[in-house]
Amino acid sequence: MTQQSQKKRVVIKIGSSSLTSLHGEISRRKLEKIVDEVVRLKDDGHEVLLVSSGAVAAGYRKLGCLSRPSTLPEKQAAASIGQGLLIESYSDLFLSHGYVASQILITRSDFSDENRYENARNTINVLLERGIIPIINENDTITIDRLKFGDNDTLSAKVSALVDADKLIILSDIDGLYNADPRKNKDAKLLEKVHEITPEIEAAAGDPGSAVGTGGMKSKIDAFKITMASGIAAFLGKANAADIIYDAVYQKARGTYFESKPETLNLDHKKQWIAFNSGPEGEVVIDKEGKSLIVESKEGLLPGNIHHVKGRFKEGAVVRIKDVHGEDIGLGVVNYSSKQISQIVSMTEEEIAEYKQAAVEKKHLVCHLEVSVPVGV
Repeated sequence: MTQQSQKKRVVIKIGSSSLTSLHGEISRRKLEKIVDEVVRLKDDGHEVLLVSSGAVAAGYRKLGCLSRPSTLPEKQAAASIGQGLLIESYSDLFLSHGYVASQILITRSDFSDENRYENARNTINVLLERGIIPIINENDTITIDRLKFGDNDTLSAKVSALVDADKLIILSDIDGLYNADPRKNKDAKLLEKVHEITPEIEAAAGDPGSAVGTGGMKSKIDAFKITMASGIAAFLGKANAADIIYDAVYQKARGTYFESKPETLNLDHKKQWIAFNSGPEGEVVIDKEGKSLIVESKEGLLPGNIHHVKGRFKEGAVVRIKDVHGEDIGLGVVNYSSKQISQIVSMTEEEIAEYKQAAVEKKHLVCHLEVSVPVGV
């Protein structure tokens, strides 16, 4: 099979500093570089999605601000201007090469609702099948979390899992992951391949490195945790390096390649949603026997093994499972509401024994452990 015939589905995350000038406006030169490389990938037959920052950075000057705004309303107003400028520039450049781009604005709630999550997946799949280039961003004009914490790195990883991507490429102002901060330590070494996110790697993640963007190395590490758990290869490299996007797809670029070990159990699509997007609605605290059942024996949780519940949730909700010492065990989907479980807990031992037997006969267990720690918890 030739290089060109190895069709891949590639997600590319582009940060604000990779798109804008020093004055905070869209850099035509930087955009053209990115578009030219994406076009080369499209010409090779690959499917490409962009997760693009830059709306606030592109729009705040047009809002009348001399520097990047600090208040939430100003950021959201700047984003409402900049998002239009950004997508217009992308669309014009891609059309000049014969490709059509589309805009998708997403909020966290779109991912936490399973039906909307599937709708987004189906829509993007249609676009990709028709040869369209989806350009995705969080809806900055109405979303608070993205603007406060800077989360397009994580968004790109979640999009990668959503569409079953083959590769995620994150572009930054640094040429990969180092074992120490290269700006402070001249002996810092580039990690060319990472097969596991260790505590040492997390400790080496630094603070935000750009005055334009809002994300730092820690958000990128969080993103790579998601891709590695989902069996998706990923790459981190410097945005202004020549041919960085194209070469990263073919494993030729300088940077850090993240790929889980072959023996690592990858999460299927349902478990990915539970782990990274569902948002647990409550807690189920279980006893020692229950922990043994779901962790060691991989069996379902019986009514008699519940110590207590926290929060209010309905049947079918995703809950966090903990032991009586407060240790996280993982996430599960319950077959009982919090009210029903509380009623069971308050029963006598004889009543619980009868209920337990009935649950076994009907195969109506409280829940199974769907995702264990540390993934998604």
